[in-house]
This record gives sequence, C-alpha cells and structure tokens, in this order.
Amino acid sequence: MAALEAEQRRLVLRRFSYEDAWELGLLLRELAVERGAPVVIDVHHGARQVFRCALPGSSADNDAWIDRKRRVAERYAAPSFLVGARFRAKGTTFEDASRLDPDLYAAHGGSYPVTVEGVGIVGTATVSGLPQAEDHALVVEALTRCVNGRDHQGS
Repeated sequence: MAALEAEQRRLVLRRFSYEDAWELGLLLRELAVERGAPVVIDVHHGARQVFRCALPGSSADNDAWIDRKRRVAERYAAPSFLVGARFRAKGTTFEDASRLDPDLYAAHGGSYPVTVEGVGIVGTATVSGLPQAEDHALVVEALTRCVNGRDHQGS
C-alpha cells in the first residue's frame, strides 16, 4: 500500500487541459494496441468525458466497469486499485464495508485520478479489460510518461 500511495504522490502533472486529456487517451490507446490489450479507455477532465475508446476484444461489460471504477477514484480521490487495497488491509472488502452500491462503484484497479501540481485532482484516466493489476499498471505507465515528458520539456 505504501508503494501505491508513493506512486500517487509522484504522478502529478504540471497541467491538464482538454488537449492534454485527449493526448493521454491517445497514449493509452497506443500502449494498449501495441500489446493487443482488449480494453476500453476513458479519460475525463473534471466531469467532462474527453476520450473514450473501445478496442477489439473488449465488451460492453468493460464500459460498465469503467464507470464503476471511475466513481471510486473520484469519490476517494485515490486510484481505484489503492482504495481496494486499503479495504483489504483492514481485513474486509470494499463491497462489504463501503456501504456503496456495487452496481455503481468498484474498487478494482484501473482508474486513476489525474492530479495537477498546486491545483489537485482535475480528472480521471481509466482502463478496463485486463486483470485489475494490469489495468492499473497501464494507466500508471501512461501517466508516468506524461509526467516525465513534461519535466524534460520544461512546460
């Protein structure tokens, strides 16, 4: 859990415009296509959906998972994977202890709050279609590239 919390502190962007949200979605799609990953990808800027893409092999169930995981990341201001881990660390499950409707909320890996330095959380990036740790890792990889790319460009 400490590693997931440190990861969230590290993945802070300098900005996140609508164009940045679109580029993040394209990057996630590029990574998924390279791997043949059967995923749905969603990027929100605030309450606005800026990017949504379904790749071959994904299903309508993945669309529902996207929405459920995104609601967890938004509500808890933390990656959905970390939220689930926090409940398990307490010896329970999100489904048993959160008192939230499991048809609307899922603390499974794949949704990440997008945080901007000096501002806070401004959106989410979500992937569904792989095992939850892999969904989470795909979003982390894309956000890491965004953080590193901007740091090197100095923007």
